[in-house]
Amino acid sequence: MSIQIQPTPNPNAHKYTAVGLHFTGPLNASTAEEAAAHPLAARLFALENVYNVFLVQDFVTVNKVAEAAWEEVDGNVQTIIEEFLEAG
Repeated sequence: MSIQIQPTPNPNAHKYTAVGLHFTGPLNASTAEEAAAHPLAARLFALENVYNVFLVQDFVTVNKVAEAAWEEVDGNVQTIIEEFLEAG
């Protein structure tokens, strides 16, 4: 499964897209309580160094704290998205 990662104008945000990723409505979660409204958002928000998750249409945007390295965050986000899509 191929997950595309795109930078955004915000250096602390990346956009993730994948075939089969689709959301019926937008969700912007900046707290664990807000993220609990969607299983994917909840798992992403639980990652260390992630402080915001945005799900809309056919993509996910994740914001990380400035001190965190994208290499680690991207790998974790990719794994969670892949598991979410495989679970159907």
